[in-house]
Amino acid sequence: EAEARAQILDDAAALKKLAKDYMHPELPVVVTDFSATARCYFDRVSAPDVDSLDEAEARAQILADVAALKKLAKDYMHPELPVVVTDFSATARCYFDRVSAPEVESLDEAEARAQ
Repeated sequence: EAEARAQILDDAAALKKLAKDYMHPELPVVVTDFSATARCYFDRVSAPDVDSLDEAEARAQILADVAALKKLAKDYMHPELPVVVTDFSATARCYFDRVSAPEVESLDEAEARAQ
């Protein structure tokens, strides 16, 4: 029974360590085995030094497209936000308040006309 209890406590301690490692990825990794090594893919000789001009322009275009799509998605999802007009020649016509719009009768006027 004592061995089983010790095994359960060891398993619980190992699970606690794994849970802590999972919930706190910002903590440094402690390596106890000196034969465990990792290769750095950013500092290797065959790593690309910098992006070419074409790649940089493509990245800038993609980021601009993403920003435009984000703005469109925001406008679509939030119709209550005001519309910002940058073109001063853009105008709208109100078909209800124009001079040639038919006048709206009140209920009393409609009843009087019906009799």
